[in-house]
Amino acid sequence: MTMSESAAGTRHQVFDVSVNMPSQTGGSKCYDDDGRLKRTGTVWTASAHIITAVIGSGVLSLAWATAQLGWVAGPTMLFLFSFVTYYTSSLLATCYRTGDPDTGKRNYTYMDAVRANLGGFQVKVCGAIQYMNLFGVAIGYTIAASISLMAIERSNCFHSKGDNSPCRVSSNPYMIAFGVVEIVFSQIPDFDQISWLSMLAAVMSFTYSSIGLGLGVAKVAENGKIRGSMTGISIGTVTGTTRVTETQKIWRSFQALGAIAFAYSYSLILIEIQDTIKSPPSEHKTMKKATLLSVIVTTIFYMFCGCFGYAAFGDLSPGNLLTGFGFFNPYWLLDIANAAIVIHLIGAYQVYCQPLFAFVEKTSAHYFPNSKFITKEISIPIPGFNRLLKLNLFRLVWRTIFVIVTTVISMLMPFFNDVVGILGAFGFWPLTVYFPVEMYIVQMRIPKWSPRWICLQILSMACLIISIAAGVGSFAGVVTDLKVYKPFKTSY
Repeated sequence: MTMSESAAGTRHQVFDVSVNMPSQTGGSKCYDDDGRLKRTGTVWTASAHIITAVIGSGVLSLAWATAQLGWVAGPTMLFLFSFVTYYTSSLLATCYRTGDPDTGKRNYTYMDAVRANLGGFQVKVCGAIQYMNLFGVAIGYTIAASISLMAIERSNCFHSKGDNSPCRVSSNPYMIAFGVVEIVFSQIPDFDQISWLSMLAAVMSFTYSSIGLGLGVAKVAENGKIRGSMTGISIGTVTGTTRVTETQKIWRSFQALGAIAFAYSYSLILIEIQDTIKSPPSEHKTMKKATLLSVIVTTIFYMFCGCFGYAAFGDLSPGNLLTGFGFFNPYWLLDIANAAIVIHLIGAYQVYCQPLFAFVEKTSAHYFPNSKFITKEISIPIPGFNRLLKLNLFRLVWRTIFVIVTTVISMLMPFFNDVVGILGAFGFWPLTVYFPVEMYIVQMRIPKWSPRWICLQILSMACLIISIAAGVGSFAGVVTDLKVYKPFKTSY
C-alpha cells in the first residue's frame, strides 16, 4: 500500500488487485473503478453533509458580526464570502480526480488532492493546517454545545425566578456530558456510516436557524423599528462590562470577518464528502450541484438570521443569538432551539472529525501493518439486531483520547466568538482559497500570467488580506478576554 493510500479518505476497505478487482475503467456491479465498494452518495446526501458542516454554530454569531460591520458592509461581506466559497469549492471539486475530472485517478482526501497536484512541501503545510483546523472545530463545537445546554438551564431559571435573576451556571459539566456523547458516536467507523446523522443534524440546523429568524422578526415587529446603523456598532457603546473604543471598533470589525469566514468553512472536508458520491454522472458535476444548492440555502438563512438579529438588537446584538438572552420568551421555544443546536453539533463534530480520525488510523496501519491492536476488527453481536458491531481497539482508545483532549481544552478556553473568529481566519485563506486555486491552475494547465491566472491570484491575495485582518482581530479579542478569565471556572 502506498503512503497516499494509507492516508486516503474515510473508506477502510482496500482490495487486493489480484482478487475480484475490476478494470480501472470499467468497474463492476459491486465495485467502483478503484476497486472499492460502490459509492452511493447523491446530491442530497452531499448537500446534507455540507449543510451539517456549514450551518453550524457559526450562524448564531452572524447578528453580532453584522452589528460590528453595519448595514452596508455586513450583508455585503456575507454575500462576498458565499460567492468566494461557492467558486473556490467548484474549483476544488474539479480536483477530486487527477488529470481528467471524469476518469482520472481518485483523490480520497484533501491532502491526496494537494499531493497529486502540488506535491512536496505544500502537502505537509496543507495537512498541518487542515488537521489543526479540524481539531479547533472540535473545540469550538464543544464550547458552543455547552453554551446551548447552559442556555436551556438558564432559560428555565429565568422563567421560574424572573428575567433579572442571576441564574449562574457552570459550563464544565455540560462540556463533559457533550464529550461523553462524542466518545460514543466517534466509534462510528467512517463517513459512509454517518449519513443518517448528517441528515438529522441538517434538519436540526434548519430548526434552530428558523427559530432564531422567527424570534428576530418578532422582536423587530415588537420594537416597531429597525435598529442598527450603516457603519455598525457606535464608539462608546457599552457591551458587557466594557465600553467600545476606536481601537476596539477596528478589532471587532476584523473579528467579525473571521466569524463570517468560519460560518462558510467546509472546504477542508469537501474532497472527503465528494468521495462518497456515486457515478455516473461524474462526481465533480454532482458535487458542484450540491455545493450550489447548499451555498444558496445557507446564504439565505445567513442573511435572514444576521440581518434580522441586527435589526432586532442593533449595537447590543449578542455574540450568540439564541444564548445571549436578547430573547427570554417563549422560553420553551428557546429550549427547543438550543436542544436542536446541541443535536446538530453532535453530528457536525463527527462530520468534521472523521477525516482526522481516518488519517491517523490509515497512517498507523501503514507504519504498523502487523499490529493486531491497530488493524484487527472485533465483531460483537448486538442483541435484537442482525448486524454486528465492528470494534477496533486502536480506534476506541485513540478517538476517546482525542475527545477527552478537545473537551479539556474547551474547558480551559471557552471564548465562543474569539474561537470562531480564529478558526475562520486560520482556515479560510489556505483551505478555502489558496490550495483550491493553485490545484485548479495545475489541473487545468492555466498558463502563468494569462488573464485567468492573474484573476485567480488577485482573488487569492484579497482573501489572504481578509484572513490576516480577521486573525489579528480575533487574537486581540482573546487577549481582552484573558484579562478577566479564570481557568475551569467559567459560568454564564
